[in-house]
Amino acid sequence: MSNADDRVTARHTLVVIGLVLATVFALAFVYATRRVLVWVVVAAFFAVALKPLVDRLQRRLVRRRSLATLLVFLAAFVLLALLAALILVPLSGELGRFADRAPELLRDARAGQGPLGQLLERTGARRYVSEHSDQLRDLGTRLRQPAVGVLRGVVETVAGLVTVIVLAYLMVLEAPRITRGLLATAGDGQGDRLRRVGREVSRTVTGYLTGNLLISVICGVLTYVVLALTGVPFAAVIALLVAVADLIPLVGATLGAVIAAGAGFLHSPTAGIVVLVFFVVYQQVENHLLQPLILSRAVRLNPLTVLVSVLLAAELAGLLGALLAIPAAGIVQTLLREYGPRRLRPAPPAAPAGPSRRPAGPAPQG
Repeated sequence: MSNADDRVTARHTLVVIGLVLATVFALAFVYATRRVLVWVVVAAFFAVALKPLVDRLQRRLVRRRSLATLLVFLAAFVLLALLAALILVPLSGELGRFADRAPELLRDARAGQGPLGQLLERTGARRYVSEHSDQLRDLGTRLRQPAVGVLRGVVETVAGLVTVIVLAYLMVLEAPRITRGLLATAGDGQGDRLRRVGREVSRTVTGYLTGNLLISVICGVLTYVVLALTGVPFAAVIALLVAVADLIPLVGATLGAVIAAGAGFLHSPTAGIVVLVFFVVYQQVENHLLQPLILSRAVRLNPLTVLVSVLLAAELAGLLGALLAIPAAGIVQTLLREYGPRRLRPAPPAAPAGPSRRPAGPAPQG
């Protein structure tokens, strides 16, 4: 009997050790391939968002899946290119004019003349620069050294972007085949549940993108109105930059406020103060009214869950976590609702007993 107990104990010990080793190897694998896994997650996010458009186009206009997917991705690229052109073309023109005036501005700044020179003189920055010119020169030399690392980071970012696009394209293209395979493996009983989960996940991601875009459009339009009323030049370009920055949860509105307020102060102190006050008020409205009202309805999440999810994901995974926090929370909620423990339903009440009937027979003798 003791030998049997020893064998059971040894077996359990080996199972525990095997599970621990498997967990360690799995975590090591995730850490080693974390960049590729991030690309896959981002690609899946965009694939889920674009798949309904491809399905609708395939049903109504184009029969071939490959052609419908290609048209949707090309349309997305055209929209992104137009958006980039609206931002970069005026910005590049302004940078060119600034480069032409840079020598003159530099001479005025050194002499303490002009708007920039007067600002440096009032803040004491010109005196600090003249007293620490050697240290600033050394700092500039050190900043030029990691240029190779910056170039490598740019190349890796471009490679990651291309990889995400290709992965998302293949995911959308192969979505019907993958879906049929999963449904065939799951069988009829689980097939309906998987279809329901897939619809809910797609609705969550699409709702998040739609809600986030709506909030950014509201922010951009209001910013343009304020900048136009205060006379800040290039109000449309600045408002577009603010709308794009507002797509980033938590820090996007702050980045937009810095851009717009900086442009306002460069125009005039009054415009800068007006723009700064507007963003202080607007951030409160967006955080406490627009985001809970729009995102919670689009993703069907509690507003507190939305805020906590964004904070935790931003702490764990940075900017990417903040971007994917709300749809991820909606997906987790869908999975828990479908596969989580269900409450015990009360048993249906028993049917009331009818009047008892005696079996037919001879009447009792009196």
